[in-house]
Parts: sequence; C-alpha cells; structure tokens
Amino acid sequence: MLDSCKLKSACNLPFICNKKIINTAGTSNAEVPLADPGMYQLDITLRRGQSLAARDRGGTSDPYVKFKIGGKEVFRSKIIHKNLNPVWEEKACILVDHLREPLYIKVFDYDFGLQDDFMGSAFLDLTQLELNRPTDVTLTLKDPHYPDHDLGIILLSVILTPKEGESRDVTCGRPALPVLGFCRAELQNPYCKNVQFQTQSLRLSDLHRKSHLWRGIVSITLIEGRDLKAMDSNGLSDPYVKFRLGHQKYKSKIMPKTLNPQWREQFDFHLYEERGGVIDITAWDKDAGKRDDFIGRCQVDLSALSREQTHKLELQLEEGEGHLVLLVTLTASATVSISDLSVNSLEDQKEREEILKRYSPLRIFHNLKDVGFLQVKVIRAEGLMAADVTGKSDPFCVVELNNDRLLTHTVYKNLNPEWNKVFTFNIKDIHSVLEVTVYDEDRDRSADFLGKVAIPLLSIQNGEQKAYVLKNKQLTGPTKGVIYLEIDVIFNAVKASLRTLIPKEQKYIEEENRLSKQLLLRNFIRMKRCVMVLVNAAYYVNSCFDWDSPPRSLAAFVVVEDMLEDEEEEDDKDDKDSEKKGFINKIYAIQEVCVSVQNILDEVASFGERIKNTFNWTVPFLSWLAIVALCVFTAILYCIPLRYIVLVWGINKFTKKLRSPYAIDNNELLDFLSRVPSDVQVVQYQELKPDPSHSPYKRKKNNLG
Repeated sequence: MLDSCKLKSACNLPFICNKKIINTAGTSNAEVPLADPGMYQLDITLRRGQSLAARDRGGTSDPYVKFKIGGKEVFRSKIIHKNLNPVWEEKACILVDHLREPLYIKVFDYDFGLQDDFMGSAFLDLTQLELNRPTDVTLTLKDPHYPDHDLGIILLSVILTPKEGESRDVTCGRPALPVLGFCRAELQNPYCKNVQFQTQSLRLSDLHRKSHLWRGIVSITLIEGRDLKAMDSNGLSDPYVKFRLGHQKYKSKIMPKTLNPQWREQFDFHLYEERGGVIDITAWDKDAGKRDDFIGRCQVDLSALSREQTHKLELQLEEGEGHLVLLVTLTASATVSISDLSVNSLEDQKEREEILKRYSPLRIFHNLKDVGFLQVKVIRAEGLMAADVTGKSDPFCVVELNNDRLLTHTVYKNLNPEWNKVFTFNIKDIHSVLEVTVYDEDRDRSADFLGKVAIPLLSIQNGEQKAYVLKNKQLTGPTKGVIYLEIDVIFNAVKASLRTLIPKEQKYIEEENRLSKQLLLRNFIRMKRCVMVLVNAAYYVNSCFDWDSPPRSLAAFVVVEDMLEDEEEEDDKDDKDSEKKGFINKIYAIQEVCVSVQNILDEVASFGERIKNTFNWTVPFLSWLAIVALCVFTAILYCIPLRYIVLVWGINKFTKKLRSPYAIDNNELLDFLSRVPSDVQVVQYQELKPDPSHSPYKRKKNNLG
C-alpha cells in the first residue's frame, strides 16, 4: 500500500513514499505543495471593474470590493458611487500562510441602512501564480445561483513573493521532524493524525508570531479641520473623520454645524510592517436619514516619517476642500509577545527581577504610560460547543486588552483543545479589562462565536490557574464550555493612580450601537432607578419648606436667597428644512433618534450607577483612591487658604492652551468615574462558577467507575 501513499505533513515536509524523498521545491508556485509552511506576501492592485451589474433604480450601482481568504475578510475597497465601470487603483498587502486557500473576490452594491446587494464573485487560485513576477488578472464575476448571468469583470495586478526572504525549500528552513517516519507505514494509525495536527499547530503558531505581533505604535492626534466644504443647505457641515491602516479602523466624533471643527482626539494604531504603511483618511458630513456626504480624502505615508518624534501634519483634502491638522508619532513596539508554555518570562528569575524593578515604587516618573506588565497563559478549554456538522469544532482563542489583540493557533476537530500559549502585554491602564474569546474557524465564512470571558485586571489573583465559564456575546449568561487561564499582573500603583485621571483609551474595533427593544427597555429601567433617587432627594428638600425641622429649613432659606438670580431665557429656533423626505428617510431618521435616546439613557444611568458603585466599594482600588484624594485635598485646604488654591487652579486652566496648544481637554472627575463599572458591567465581569459534572475528564472517571 505504500505505493499509493499520499501522506502530506501540515508543515510541508517532503512526501515519504516507498522510502523515497520526493523533492517538491521549485520557483513556480504551481509546483509547491499546497501546505507550504513559510509565509508569502501577496501584493494586489485593484485596478477597475467593467460592465458591472446595475442594482439601483437609476440603472447604476455603488460598488465596492471585498477580498477574503479562508472565510476571513482581509481587504475592503472604497465605494465608487453611481458607476458601473469603477476605477479603484487601490493597493493591498496580504500575508498568506499557505496557498491552498484561494483568494475570493466579492463585489457588493452599497445601500445606506439596508443590506448591501450582491453583484458577483470570483476566486483566484494562488497556486497558479509564479513567484516574484507581476501578473495582470482578469476575473469574470458570477452569481452561484444564476451562473448564466453576465455580471461584468474585475481587473487586478498581483505579485506573490516569499515573505522576508525566507527559505522556500521543502524543510522550510527547519529540520524535518523524524516523527513522520512512524506515520508512513501505518496510515490508519490515529497517532499519525495527531502528528499532522501538531505540525499544523506549529505552522499556525509561526504565522501568528509574524503577522499578529506589531513592530511599533502609531499615535495619532486629530486636532482640527480648517475651511471644510459646506455640504448642508445652511452653508455648514457636520463633519467626522475615518482613519484606516490595514484592517485597523477608527472613527472620530461628529462636530455639528461647523466648517472649522476642533476634535482633539487621540488614538493608537499598531504598525505591523518595518517599512511603515499608508493611513487612509476620509472626511464625511453626517446626514440624518440619508447617506453621509463625502467631503474629501488624504493619506499619510508612514515610511516618510522619522521614529520617536512627533510630526505636525497639515493635510490638504483631495476631491474636496479644506485641511486636516494631525499630530503623528511613531514609537517602538510595546512589550507584547507570544510563546509556548515552556518559555515563561516570570518563571525566569532574572527576567522576573527586571520586570519587578521596572515597576518598583522608585520609578514613579519613568514613562508614565508604562503602568504594568500582564502575562496570560491560555492553557486549554473543555466541553466547547460543537459548531460543525460533524459534531466537532476548530477552536482558536483571541486575547484582547483594549486595542491589543493576539491569537492562538487553531486546534482542529476538537471540543477539548489544548493551546498552551503564553501572551504578554504592556498595561497602559490598570482599569482595563482582559477579554478572552473562543471562536470556531470556518474556511468558507467568518468564524463562529463559541464563548467569551471578561476579566478586570484588578480582580486577578496572580499565579492561580482558574477555570472560567464561557459566556454569551453580551456576557449576560453562560454558554457551553470552560477555559483554563493563568494570569499574572505586575503594576506600579502610583502610575496607575495618575493614569486614572486622564481620558480612557477608546476601543476602535467596537461595533456601533444598534436599536434594540430589549436594550432600550433596560436602559429606561436603569434611568428610572436613578430618577427615583433624585425624587427621594426632592422629597427631602421639599420637607425643608414644611418646616419639619426649623434649623434645617432656616439654613435652606438663607442659601436659596443668596443663589437666586434673574435669568433671561433665550429661545433659539432651529431652521427647519422645508424639503420633503421620503418615507424610507423618515424611518431612518426615527431609528437614529431612537438609537440616540437609547445611548443617552445608557450614559445617564451609567453615570448615576458609577457614583453609587464608588461609595459601595465595588472596586476597592478606586474607592481607596477617592479617599486618599479627599484626605490630601483636606490637608491642602487646612494649610493653604482657599483663594490661593482657586487662583492656582484658574491660572492653570487659562494658560493650558498657551503652554500646550494641542492638549486634549479632559475632566479629571469624569475620567475617574469612567473607570468605575456600571451595574451592567458589574454583571458582565462577574465570574460564574463552573459545574464539575460538565468536565469531560470527570465524566471519563465516572464511566470507568
């Protein structure tokens, strides 16, 4: 039977048949085995489309293109409005681990507020591309349900190159695993299958080390816009800005009714490539009930900027009017890594001492942004949900800390996977929440959700291996399975306290809020509770007028007399648009108003709940911090007259813009309260107790008994 042997290792080692090694190396990719372990870089230029399908009533479409590999979206083009022969000329750089997965190209018609219409798809077989040779490709778009329909063509230019000049021989620059010799004579042996999964895990682990570990941080501060184009009938705009660097996206807040908006927003992107990258920036005008208007676009080439230096950029908007003012800083990578369980930083005594020294109380003012060190051991999971029709899953794990996101390898066809990986992160805010999510990998579509846990850093017990019950997406209830983690946190308490009083880092990968009847009702009930507290306080104040307690009523009377002032009311009437809106636009406008009401209720209720939870000692660190701050303030008031304190505070506030023109405005009290969890977050972070009877190892013992 060895003559018909077709055993292939997941690491693309030589085929072993009849004790002969068949060399499969070659310069053309068509000659390379499908499971090539080294990484490739696929550079694609999306040129244009021709004779695309019309999906809108006016006989046109608003096409955009998606690239997918292995069911995961790796690129999305810009939208070309009202054009059946669009010209994109957009470039994408994609890291490819193996070449057996084709590149799927899907074209959609953008519809505001509705599901985008499918305009056709095609795929590119990567095994047919030659290495290091530019190739022009013409793809015919088809609809699988209507194969006879002509949906037009897409023109691309592609070039496939080995990543970073790695060796492309059959051993991938690594020695052949001798364990394969045990598999060649017994193809039905289950151990052979285990070896294949093991080598595949090694290959995917290498992939994640290279493609998910960033090489630097791009810190961007959006300062302002100048002389933007007026898009509304009142001669103004409601501008906001979108940023994109690879798969990373960020959207600024909306500045209503202005052509010279002041944003003062700061965020970070991860830099994955040594040579930098290009940040795509687009400015938009927000319109309620209809499609947002395009104001202009610009780009920032990071390869032209020097590192460890802040650059002030005034960018002219193309295809529009006005400028955007940015501050861009490129810095070295933070402390992030992925390693096997055998390579553990904290178990090495020398490394542990260096980490403890770095965050010792003596180094308070050294790099205030570097608050602490986090190490997460993702060991295994048990009893996961079966997501495939075979009754199994292909689970992998995503570990997130704010905007830092790392992945494990995939363990195929297993409901009790073992990853045994160690992740390290740099802590910038001790009040951050560690999120660990388990997904099922699917080749033809996006990954399926299996479970999630959210763990506040301040609740972690160092060095303890714990079983965390997986929860649903909303983190409100349990789902099937548990995950075993061991987490260590080392931080500087003084730095952490100081960082509490600056704005909280916003996640740029969060989904936008959508209208939900259940969520709206929940926020209304939370708001009602806060209002009832105020009503009870009003009853207390009203009792002052009834003179139930004469001293209290007399004191209230004196205070009110001093505070009463005549106020003039100004009635500002908004200009109403006389334009008649269609029925669909009215529906969109109502939906946006409902979402705004839902969000406002959430913000107000959360504000009241955070104040309550501060006094309830929900987070002891924050409650102690508040007590220490009050004690210090009391001591200062005792030693220094109040007028001098007010004078210093006023001078600081009035000269802040002179001393630092591009400083981001903040309120220390609101920044402090933003770290206190609301009642909803308390439920989400609550740890559920695992059921011992659900453990597969427990069931095995019971069966043996």
